[in-house]
Amino acid sequence: MASWVLSESGIRPLPHIYSRPRTGFISNSKNNQSRIRFFHSNQSKTDLKFRGSKERIWALRVSAPLRVAYGEEEEREEISNRVNGVVEEPDFDPGAPPPFKLADIRAAIPKHCWVKDPWRSMSYVVRDVVVVFGLAAAAAYLNNWVVWPLYWAAQGTMFWALFVLGHDCGHGSFSNNPKLNSVVGHILHSSILVPYHGWRISHRTHHQNHGHVENDESWHPLPERIYKNLDNITRLLRFTVPFPMLAYPFYLWGRSPGKTGSHFDPNSDLFVPSERKDVITSTVCWIAMAALLVGLSFVMGSIQMLKLYGVPYWIFVTWLDFVTYLHHHGHEDKLPWYRGKEWSYLRGGLTTLDRDYGWINNIHHDIGTHVIHHLFPQIPHYHLIEATEAAKPVLGKYYREPKKSTPLPFHLIGSLLRSLKKDHFVNDTDEIVYYQTDPQLSSSEWQAKTGNGFTSSTLNPFAQL
Repeated sequence: MASWVLSESGIRPLPHIYSRPRTGFISNSKNNQSRIRFFHSNQSKTDLKFRGSKERIWALRVSAPLRVAYGEEEEREEISNRVNGVVEEPDFDPGAPPPFKLADIRAAIPKHCWVKDPWRSMSYVVRDVVVVFGLAAAAAYLNNWVVWPLYWAAQGTMFWALFVLGHDCGHGSFSNNPKLNSVVGHILHSSILVPYHGWRISHRTHHQNHGHVENDESWHPLPERIYKNLDNITRLLRFTVPFPMLAYPFYLWGRSPGKTGSHFDPNSDLFVPSERKDVITSTVCWIAMAALLVGLSFVMGSIQMLKLYGVPYWIFVTWLDFVTYLHHHGHEDKLPWYRGKEWSYLRGGLTTLDRDYGWINNIHHDIGTHVIHHLFPQIPHYHLIEATEAAKPVLGKYYREPKKSTPLPFHLIGSLLRSLKKDHFVNDTDEIVYYQTDPQLSSSEWQAKTGNGFTSSTLNPFAQL
């Protein structure tokens, strides 16, 4: 009340003086532009380590004389910037080297999170396979056009779940037995027309080079020189929904723009000579599955096979492209990509994103917990959530909390559309780059000019997404 009376009279109250600082300190150092706040603690002054928001600790990190921060306006500003008792630094550079090492993250993860239980892994396989056959049997029995769309959505999602389990086999997180991983991986991936070893090897390349402009294998940005050499139809297809969400089968055959080879070709530069036998094995399994589908089409009829398998397959492809794209794109803030000396395994992995898929999280085996998976792909999927929670205090702002989903993740469609509209290419030479936007690409006039002229020859460039 007294403060109000004085202010109304045009008199500013005298500064508050405290025996100990209550609101914190501000450094006068020109090299320290952000404010550093400290709070009371029962710790001794010799222990100055920061341990997170649950424990308030004194920490002195200034090299210049200090002055007390006071005044109602500054107090209000401090309160507005404070989250869980910790004041956020206003300027965070996601491209800066992190203040922690990969070993620090590893040490924070409980030891049991690294344990692989083959029985538990197999239980998920049995669960998913039973659901797949159950859905197919129910849809074939009912054979109703009210049921078929529901079946396609459910079965396509289950095909995607099978892929994720085969993905775990490829990483070796399914079990410690390489033969078991290979057998289960081949069965699961061949059933959905994925060449297991061909994909496994290229996906390993993706993990080993995540966040690298040139060396990453999937959903990496196009350098400007390659982007500008794309013909108009390819450019439109690459960034216009739904076409990018149908790219995966074509990618398996032709890879991405600027890269050559095929996941089916043992002589592709994707593989080293010692891997050629594995690639041939997977290609033979893929051909066997394709032949089985053709045979079943003759027995059951092509329309019935299209309804039972064909449409769910393309739903699965959409899920795969949707999820994998959004694990590396679509954040509200621009995220860096690297090349040259600026790239490291840790910095590249920290540009990946976790996503919340609501009810789908359990169905597709928590693949949305993607940051820790990318850094430590040997952790089984059923430990990823716990491992992520344990690592968050170490990751700090380098971990971006995913937006909570409704039962179905419709909110992610907006993230996808925004990203495709503005994330088009990156600088050709800089070692830390961010996506740039082609202003012509979203122009309705430009799209009208390129909307005609679809021919079979235009599909091959699109296929290289």
